[in-house]
Amino acid sequence: MHHLAVSGRRYLLDCGMYQGRRKEARERNAHFPFAPATIDAVLVSHAHIDHTGNLPTLVKGGFTGPIYATPATVDLSKSMLADSAHIQEKDALFVAKRLSRRRKLGQADDLEVIEPLYSVEDAERTLGLFKEVTEHQVTEVGPGLTYTAYDAGHMLGSTALAMELQENGHRVRLAFSGDVGRPNLPIIRDPETMPPVDYLIMESTYGDRLHKDMGSAKDKLADAINRVSERGGKIIAPAFAVGRTQQLVLLLHELMLEHRIPGIPIFVDSPLAVNVTEAFRKHTELFDAETQAFVDNGHDPFGFKLLHYVREVSESKALNDLRGPALILSASGMAEAGRILHHLRNNIEDPRNMVLITGFQAENTLGRKIVDKQPEVAIFGEPVRLRAEVVKLNELSGHADQNELLMWMKPMVKTLKKVFLVHGEPQQAEALAKMIRTFYDLEVEIPQRGQSFDL
Repeated sequence: MHHLAVSGRRYLLDCGMYQGRRKEARERNAHFPFAPATIDAVLVSHAHIDHTGNLPTLVKGGFTGPIYATPATVDLSKSMLADSAHIQEKDALFVAKRLSRRRKLGQADDLEVIEPLYSVEDAERTLGLFKEVTEHQVTEVGPGLTYTAYDAGHMLGSTALAMELQENGHRVRLAFSGDVGRPNLPIIRDPETMPPVDYLIMESTYGDRLHKDMGSAKDKLADAINRVSERGGKIIAPAFAVGRTQQLVLLLHELMLEHRIPGIPIFVDSPLAVNVTEAFRKHTELFDAETQAFVDNGHDPFGFKLLHYVREVSESKALNDLRGPALILSASGMAEAGRILHHLRNNIEDPRNMVLITGFQAENTLGRKIVDKQPEVAIFGEPVRLRAEVVKLNELSGHADQNELLMWMKPMVKTLKKVFLVHGEPQQAEALAKMIRTFYDLEVEIPQRGQSFDL
């Protein structure tokens, strides 16, 4: 979340939900460092919850201005924000029931009551404020301030934003990367070239590493499925409902058609993923050439015989009794909320099973603790032994790596006065800053939370 003050007006670039230690996350998400009613508009780069998830809290606090986003982002947000609110309400109820039961049994009272950040009604009010803006459309958001969105290649509808301020005969141009994708990601188009700007706010999620190519992801996925199938286990895959789930389903479909994996049942246990997949089907104009060809050949990228989409809670619970090889994809992607928590609690103590990590895991999240192979993790406040095999599939990352970020920003280098690196852990940001200074001889800032700059 970035706060922009221009000509007496205030704007936000994204308004994401902070994820990490639960107490710190609740505090950060519930309290803004400004009065929400003072914000005039929000410009959204894409629909992921770490970029949109706190919009309903902003609205709950008094924000009433427009929220600008691409049509695909608006369609995805309809499902995602409602789902976020629903999960918060359900998880709060679940913990409250468990706390009540433990107190009746006279057990230690170490569980905390949790309150939802916002309600389904708050999410619905937020959706009424969205204004659709197509890519490459110059949009005026305030006196002398315009912005244009370009495809960021990170997920369906994701954009990088180029803003321009004309004031007293002066022009200032600022680019905000949102999350930059990678060339050759499944389904979506490659990141677009940005126009010249004076300042750049850029993400640095993978600022100190290089990704392996996509081909190795498919091989690694096939190996994992074959290995677990042979020992009769289940694969539990925390997967972001938007983007990652659809990519995995497409790869699994291809592996099935190529007869490279056994015909095991595959479950997408996430009502959100089901709804989001419909949004993907609606926006085929954003597909890359390969996925479009897949569709043109009569295949449904997101549907095949052994694939089951699970909506009802009763169907989800029935998966606990499933025996034999199976693959369960479920949200949330960092295993912080939702149905994935129940699947992990029921399966990670069995060494025949596997937890397949398919995306970035933020510090202090359950997903990160599993990646770090901590011998014991807490799920719903109770300790569980991690005995399942853990496999990371980093190759599917939707974030550009160090080289890809350097190449993406290269067309802007001639006019850039300063680069601000955000959205990355300190080690990642520092490594990328060093490379930018070395290769492009540019001034780079790594802002601290609450720090401000005058452009």
